[in-house]
Order: sequence, then C-alpha cells, then structure tokens
Amino acid sequence: MNFDFPTILVVLTFLTGIIWLVDELLWAKPRKQLIASLPDSTDPEELPKEHWVVETAKSLFPVIFVVLFLRSFLFEPFRIPSESMVPTLITGDFILVNKYVYGIKLPAVDTKIIDISEPERGDVAVFRYPLDPGVDY
Repeated sequence: MNFDFPTILVVLTFLTGIIWLVDELLWAKPRKQLIASLPDSTDPEELPKEHWVVETAKSLFPVIFVVLFLRSFLFEPFRIPSESMVPTLITGDFILVNKYVYGIKLPAVDTKIIDISEPERGDVAVFRYPLDPGVDY
C-alpha cells in the first residue's frame, strides 16, 4: 500500500479525532468529577491528568484537520522539478496550486465529487503521472 502525504493526513486526522471524541464522551466527565470531589487544599501535582496520548491528540487534531482541509480542497504547494516551464517558471520555483477551480476531490482516494470547470488554454496544470500515480507532473 502506497502511503503518500494525503493518506497520512487523513489517517492522523481520523485517529486524533477519535481519541479526542472518546476522551470527551468517556473519560473527561469522570476525571472532572474526581477533581471536583478532591479537597481544595490538594496539591495541583496530585490532580488526575489526561494521558499524554489524549493531550497530544487534542492538541494536534485541529492543526492536522486545518492542514488536511487546506491541502485537500483549497491549495497545495508544488516545486518545479525540471526546466520544462522555462522561461515562465524556473527549476526550483514553488507554485501554489488552486485545488478547487476544476472540481472537488476526496482526499487520498482522488474521487471527484463536484465538477466545477475544465482546464483552459494557458493554465499551468499539475497532474499525476499515469504510469506511476505517486509522481506529480
């Protein structure tokens, strides 16, 4: 199985979201009740804390979700790898690809769900190489 960046983003978003949801539904309320039942003089170091996995997932989920959304539906950066676009674009230049102008695709599976428009003459296009879909041209 080919694990490219969009697939990794989808998996990480799903995992961190599930951990956050499970914490909110199952673990957070008993933890808060336990803290509320302790005397006010309890040392803060002795209070029950979230597991580091939960804390990390809750911190990373919003960031990973925003990155997934931006890269999947709005914009994605690409680097020009060759001289094929000279003199307009030079080898090593970075371009920001507008992902929604031709339609909206689901991340990682590349299934188009909404068709918006077609490429026009003069457009710079990034596409997957048919013989190796892991390579962008």
